[in-house]
Amino acid sequence: MSGLITVRSAEVKYGRVTALAGIDMHVSAGERIAVIGGNGSGKSTLLRLLHGLVAPTSGSVLRESHAREAMLFQRPYLIRASALSNVALALWIRGAAWREAREQALLAIGRVGLGASAQRDARALSGGQQQRLALARAWSLKPDLLFLDEPTSNLDPHGKREVESLMAEFGDGGMTLVFASHNLGQVKRLATRVIYLEHGRLLADLPVKSFFDRDVLRSTSVDADLFLKGELA
Repeated sequence: MSGLITVRSAEVKYGRVTALAGIDMHVSAGERIAVIGGNGSGKSTLLRLLHGLVAPTSGSVLRESHAREAMLFQRPYLIRASALSNVALALWIRGAAWREAREQALLAIGRVGLGASAQRDARALSGGQQQRLALARAWSLKPDLLFLDEPTSNLDPHGKREVESLMAEFGDGGMTLVFASHNLGQVKRLATRVIYLEHGRLLADLPVKSFFDRDVLRSTSVDADLFLKGELA
């Protein structure tokens, strides 16, 4: 697998607060990396650091210059326009002619099962539909690497299944995924690798099978093992 991103001794501070400290990791093409940890552990900041939205206070983030990236936020931003226009606008901003952008947007919306809702106000869609629309917008940009910050946290079970199914399809199609999640079942179903954060520090970085092997995890990080048991470290 080729390397897309390498992080070396990275630290991120917001004023006096240290959000991340001593982060060393890499992201390789084709991986599905789940980032887990309690609230305030640094999951969202790590995704933003990897995506380039946050600069390291110290350390470095090296990236493959040709890799295309996109990010899906926990609550995607949608403009007051049709579902179709929300996707087409992203393509137009990337340089596509408006007619071409609309054609590609229609394909992307159909890809996530929202073709019948193309002309509906995006903000009038259900939470699950809005998240699928955001996935369509990200997919239309043809990213090599997709970051997702708690993509199913506000969805009902049906919406979660739909979004998980799309994530699995994207991964099977060769897209590299890095996603934050509180749902350990989701992590088992989707991830190939798990990163555990606590108080901004990376305490475990393991293949998914090893992470859920209690003997392996306990020997790697007692704190991560306590988290997996549902106990506070």
